[in-house]
Amino acid sequence: MYRCLLVAMALLCGCGRYFPGPLVPAKQEAAEMTVSDDGTVTYHLRRLEVSLRPMLDEQLNRQFAAESDGGAESTNPYTFGDWRRLGDSYTPARFTVFLLTVNNYEFPKVRVDPSRVMISSSNNRTYYGFAYGQLDEYFRAYWQGRTGAGRSAFRERTDLLRRTLFAGNPTFSGQSESGYLVFPALHDDVKDIVVRLSDVEVRYDFAGKPVETLQLAYPFHRDVYRGYRPPEAPANQKAAQ
Repeated sequence: MYRCLLVAMALLCGCGRYFPGPLVPAKQEAAEMTVSDDGTVTYHLRRLEVSLRPMLDEQLNRQFAAESDGGAESTNPYTFGDWRRLGDSYTPARFTVFLLTVNNYEFPKVRVDPSRVMISSSNNRTYYGFAYGQLDEYFRAYWQGRTGAGRSAFRERTDLLRRTLFAGNPTFSGQSESGYLVFPALHDDVKDIVVRLSDVEVRYDFAGKPVETLQLAYPFHRDVYRGYRPPEAPANQKAAQ
């Protein structure tokens, strides 16, 4: 009877959980798009560069090391830090995060509006980025009981978000702007995506209204594995991390 129960449980559970691999640049069809060794995809328009890099949780944990080593109390707003479920060796993704960088040495002023960025997948899923206010509400739910410790953790997370989210301010000639874009974690059935930056403003009229915009598309791919534990990362991927 016990053996039959184990077999039934195995059939119900299938082949375990899904473990998504890292997002990597897909084949770039446009000549003005280039790919760097660290996975950054860059659009070039003479001396204007708009770059997008998918971020691994491991990279974000190293970037914010002090906020990522508290277990369930970790205050890294982009990941779950080093927290893991009891008896588990895997930490799920909290969000899907990209680093957006604008280097403008071509136009008097350029602006990328983070509210005009979205992800579309090959299986017809759509994801919109989180504004600061939405993330503020998300982390307010972790402020349990309105305790002093909860208030401190909430402020640590939101202060870090204020400093590091892509703000969408104009990038004037000779300047650079950089920050993170945050989306919901991708569903397990998503493998191919395109990150779309709509209405990137590059020219303005005398009244300051945009008269020329760009529509940019950055394709990425990931593998999704299924099993009872995440697959071992290749040596070259570990080195890149």
